[in-house]
Amino acid sequence: INPYSLFKELQAQSPAPFSCYVADNGKFLMSSSPERFMKKEGKSLISQPMKGTNRRAHKNEIQKELLRTDEKELAENVMITDLVRNDLSRSAKKGSVNVDELCEIYEFQHVNQMISTVSAELRDDIHPLDAILNAFPMGSMTGAPKISAMKLIDEHESFARGLYSGSVGFFTPDLDFDFNVIIRSVLYNQENKELTFPTGGAITANSDPEKEFEECMLKAEAMRNVVFNHVE
Repeated sequence: INPYSLFKELQAQSPAPFSCYVADNGKFLMSSSPERFMKKEGKSLISQPMKGTNRRAHKNEIQKELLRTDEKELAENVMITDLVRNDLSRSAKKGSVNVDELCEIYEFQHVNQMISTVSAELRDDIHPLDAILNAFPMGSMTGAPKISAMKLIDEHESFARGLYSGSVGFFTPDLDFDFNVIIRSVLYNQENKELTFPTGGAITANSDPEKEFEECMLKAEAMRNVVFNHVE
């Protein structure tokens, strides 16, 4: 494949605010990520966990309302938002952690997403890099409680996630930063001609296996279409 050409088509098919292209010694990331992990501007920190997905439709207000009132998706988002509050509190001034948005519905090209926004003020004794490390890996990709969930992931998932569900971003000279969550992304190893686009959904006690599978297929749809157009 031509990685950059694939990335440009992915952007056309599924534009997203935290997209990125990374080329590193024959390893390529082509990401159309809609999710922000964490942003720092001055002393302000913002994290925007994303939990809850359904298909965007022609009469989309109905779809948005279905997502907005889905008890399973709401519980999932609230649980992860609480985890993110806890993660930010490790780097924040006391009393500064705030939930600015809870379970808001955002429209993207093919999907609706439920997103919450958590903000905090960075403590003077915390280095900006440590603010990222104190919250990594992001709760939206681990589940809660974080350490127990990560142990289950290691035990039950059949592949190493690698860069998938990690983060790419940038620092400014003033040590402000903005980092995404690596989802809706294609990974390509040019040397061994291996291409993957992992996708998944959160499993809770109220999960319906068929719906979870359908959600995975929905999330992978744009990537599948673009990849099949490029493989020779």
